[in-house]
Amino acid sequence: MTRPAIVWLRRDLRLADQAAFAAAAKAGPVIPVFVLDDVTPKHRKMGGASRWWLHHSLASLAKTLEGMGSKLILRRGTAADVIAELARETGARAVHALHHYEPWWRNAERALKDTLPDGCTFERHHGNYLMPPGSITTGSGQPYKIYTPFWRALALHMPPPAPLPARASLAAPENWPESDALGDWHLLPVQPNWAEGFASEWQPGEAGAARRIADFADCVRSYQEDRNLPSIEGTSRLSPHLHFGEVSPATVWHAQMDAGGSVETFLKELVWRDYGQNVIAQYPDYGRTNARDGFDAFPWRDADDPAVAAEIRLWQQGRTGYPIVDAGMRQLWVSGWMHNRVRMIAASFLIKHLLVDWRVGEAWFWDTLVDADYGSNATNWQWTAGTGIDSNMFVRIMAPLSQSEKFDASAYIRQWVPELANVPDDAIHDPHAAGVFVKGYPKKIIGHKQARERALAAIASIRSA
Repeated sequence: MTRPAIVWLRRDLRLADQAAFAAAAKAGPVIPVFVLDDVTPKHRKMGGASRWWLHHSLASLAKTLEGMGSKLILRRGTAADVIAELARETGARAVHALHHYEPWWRNAERALKDTLPDGCTFERHHGNYLMPPGSITTGSGQPYKIYTPFWRALALHMPPPAPLPARASLAAPENWPESDALGDWHLLPVQPNWAEGFASEWQPGEAGAARRIADFADCVRSYQEDRNLPSIEGTSRLSPHLHFGEVSPATVWHAQMDAGGSVETFLKELVWRDYGQNVIAQYPDYGRTNARDGFDAFPWRDADDPAVAAEIRLWQQGRTGYPIVDAGMRQLWVSGWMHNRVRMIAASFLIKHLLVDWRVGEAWFWDTLVDADYGSNATNWQWTAGTGIDSNMFVRIMAPLSQSEKFDASAYIRQWVPELANVPDDAIHDPHAAGVFVKGYPKKIIGHKQARERALAAIASIRSA
């Protein structure tokens, strides 16, 4: 019988438009494998919210594969070692995988290439991004650092090739290797079950991604305006499906590209995801190192100081006294996701109002977001902090209260901050200033003017130095 091929799955949990599956299936039996590797990423192992999503996404994929006469093999350990051992165990002719660009996965791919048994090849394919990171370069052959010219250059290559359909079946090997039981991985929280609200918000898996695309088709034409309004469903909410590879970006592009209206604004957001991968391909430590080294001397407040730590906890809990910030942080805790406009406001508040290092916030989002993506998360936090290679200026300090009013967040606040449910519209964005006392709702932990002046003084101190 023909020797099997292994498909090594990571953040590419789909069958449609999945080049590794397509290539492996051409030559014979296929063994799909996912390795839960908490060793290789070191401090970047998957956060709690992502692990919840992973459990349900793997369960969905396993069910689909079983319906095709196949199986999903689960193993745990250092991925390169586990895949190499599985190749020896099964006599695999090849290991197929999609390229991944996080620094730990690039290290794992190099290690695997060196440890596979003789006669087993390692075949990597593209498909997690619109264009392979590093393939779009300037006239001098250098990778782009700034988003706008990157978008313009990538757009010249769009649309991407039409997505490949999923196969109806996969040939099975003569003998299946042993597999862990998904439940034994304990990816789901139990005591307490802080993810209790996730199930009503999300359907992880390929079918859930398809449903999101279909639902968004009616909204994409007005995306440019609606995406900024947290009180309505104006965003695609595709980010966790894209992060876990339950749908390819090419599939999303083709599904929306002829919608008209403000579809280009949405496609630019899709390209921002590619941009984040291009950034970490150039700067692997982007999640923990300032791109602008002048910020290395910035006088961040000490997060270990008890008073500062208490303020960070209030931010995490959504008890800052700023309704729009609190609504966002509570939405994050309950649903594992936060509206994009509110993410910027909440991140800016931590960095510029509380003067806390952006890395503290990035770490919190890494643990609590179901779409926690290394490239996107690091790029977005450094953009907000002004420390990134392409970023907002630090002196542009968001005013949470006026942002809340400008983008009409009243219904959003009532949904996520129930203490304020009965506050009238003209007071809900800043009940304290309106003289409305709300039992159980905290006072502002710092005034906007005071915070702004402190932040400007801090940035001035490193400029003078």
